[in-house]
Amino acid sequence: MNTTHLRKLRTTSILKWGSSYFAGNQLNSQKRQLWPNGYSLVSPNARLYRTKRTEEESPNNAVRIPRRIKKEAEAALLEYFHSTRNFDYLDAENMSKNSPIFLSKLLKRVNIEDEIGHSIARFLRYNPINEFEPFFESLGLKPSEYGPLLPPHLVFLSDCRFLLENYYLLCGYGFERQKIGKIYKEATEVFSSDVKVLVSKLRAYEKLGIGQASLVKFIISSPYFLIGDDVNADFVEVLERFKSLGLGISWIEGNLLEGNSCNWSHMLGLLTLFSKMGLSKEQLAELISYHPDILFEDSGNRTVLLVGCLLKFGFTMDQISSMLMRFPDIKVGKFVSNWRRCFLFLNEVKMEATDIGDFVRSRALLMGTCDLHRANSLCTKLNVGKKRLCKYISENPQELKNLVLGAKLKPFPRLEEDLASESLRNKFLLDLGFVQDSDKMKAAQKMFRGKGGKLQERFDFIMSYGLDREEVCRMVKVSPQILNLKKNVIQTKIDLLVRQWAYPVSSIWAFPSILNYKVQRVNLRLSMYNWLKGQGKADLSLSTIVASTEKEFVTQFVNRHPSGPQVWQDLKEKIYSI
Repeated sequence: MNTTHLRKLRTTSILKWGSSYFAGNQLNSQKRQLWPNGYSLVSPNARLYRTKRTEEESPNNAVRIPRRIKKEAEAALLEYFHSTRNFDYLDAENMSKNSPIFLSKLLKRVNIEDEIGHSIARFLRYNPINEFEPFFESLGLKPSEYGPLLPPHLVFLSDCRFLLENYYLLCGYGFERQKIGKIYKEATEVFSSDVKVLVSKLRAYEKLGIGQASLVKFIISSPYFLIGDDVNADFVEVLERFKSLGLGISWIEGNLLEGNSCNWSHMLGLLTLFSKMGLSKEQLAELISYHPDILFEDSGNRTVLLVGCLLKFGFTMDQISSMLMRFPDIKVGKFVSNWRRCFLFLNEVKMEATDIGDFVRSRALLMGTCDLHRANSLCTKLNVGKKRLCKYISENPQELKNLVLGAKLKPFPRLEEDLASESLRNKFLLDLGFVQDSDKMKAAQKMFRGKGGKLQERFDFIMSYGLDREEVCRMVKVSPQILNLKKNVIQTKIDLLVRQWAYPVSSIWAFPSILNYKVQRVNLRLSMYNWLKGQGKADLSLSTIVASTEKEFVTQFVNRHPSGPQVWQDLKEKIYSI
């Protein structure tokens, strides 16, 4: 059943979407031309978009400039653009006040000890600047964005007639200056064509019944609308589908996310997928009316990702459509994030794969509404192990709601077996010579892991190698972590030292921490030490051989022999490749 659904989805490219988880006087006169319909390109009543004042500490690598210096520098740049380069006052002001990175670079090249205005004016008189840099920055682009777009071999804006004509047209149409940069970056070719092409394109969209203010918002979200010979077919199809659902242009405009780009092809594909799921027009209208973000957030890609994940867990299309109709009051992106976090949580608490699958299929909506802590954090706060937490969630899935970020968490009640184990661990520590309720006793309780009975068993196993009780007690006090090792691990490490390398058992008593090191490390160090000893270059204690850092060991011992580094490297490759 699942395979059949996946095969159907290939026709809608759903898996592909899921895996991808979007000037001069002449120019001044041109700005006063009439729009072909008869109204002024720059209406006398049109809003002249002045961008907000740049913050004192501008981001994007702009150096912090003292307010007085910044004000004088902006004034000097404004005077240069307006009086010397003959830009309209508004253009000159926009470029001077909204290009902080360019301004900071300019100030590095003048003497700020003198009067700033004169210094900048004098510099600009003999050093023509690349006017495209402050121009593009004032349109909202970063240097990293406009750098590749700078016209080669040009420094004066007046040399790019088509660029400015199309720019002035967009300003007059109602586009904010700092939004035009996004259009230039994503639809650069528009600015290299005759302005009549842009006029024709805007007219074509108006004929679809889109008002001027609405069209501005659509183009800002999808600058590629201006590319090509005709209107965007996917956008037109989406409009028609929305109209058939009783949703007009004003509704679409109201749900465009500020600063985001829309991929109408992806949105059209998702609408088609909804239809293939069997959702009626009434159901689809209800769904996207209550949850417009299902379509508009990331152009529907988050929804596609969710659908793809559910399909992998064996959901049928009918089950997915039913779930969507019961979708909770939460943004789809947040839902997907919560769902993923919950899935990772179930994996972290070691839930069996088949049980995770059953949990997902029965509690998918719940998973998407719970913003959980990480498993390790929850275990610490609840004072519980992962095994017990997993069992608790399996038996009480609704309790996930009480384990979310921000919720007050109370530790789980102690189990009788845990209390019994703690009692045995305390008795074991007291037998070792620790004083009840002392700081050392509390530190040891935190240090030892595992049940009390296991600790005694491991202690007795070490004694079985011929060490007396007092010796093992001392070993444990020096290096308590050795009792956190399983019996078979302790046996492997002691046998390695005693049988393979012929060290006496007393060497373990003298250096108990050797049991905490990995077998490969011990083998490598002792192999190298034996070679050095054979060359008459070393006579070292076991603790020095094993406990010193690799850098210290190589510097102080390996490098003392000309062939040492090569022997060390050969041994290392051999031992760690096993």
